[in-house]
Amino acid sequence: MTQQVILHPMVKLQRNVQSLVESNIIKPTDSIWKIALLYGNEWQYWKQELLDFGFSMQDPVSELLAVEAWDEE
Repeated sequence: MTQQVILHPMVKLQRNVQSLVESNIIKPTDSIWKIALLYGNEWQYWKQELLDFGFSMQDPVSELLAVEAWDEE
């Protein structure tokens, strides 16, 4: 029996952003707000999640990518 691991939603966002960086769509030095243009209607949800984790929209994307664990306490 295999155990299914449920990923934190922020892990999914982080992986998507990492993919955008690897594809040279955005740079690690770009501000987080730039990903808003790519998320359209979903952006309000992700923006709130990022704010809840202490990010500002002016933080560089590299700070989002540097997070190793998304613990909610």
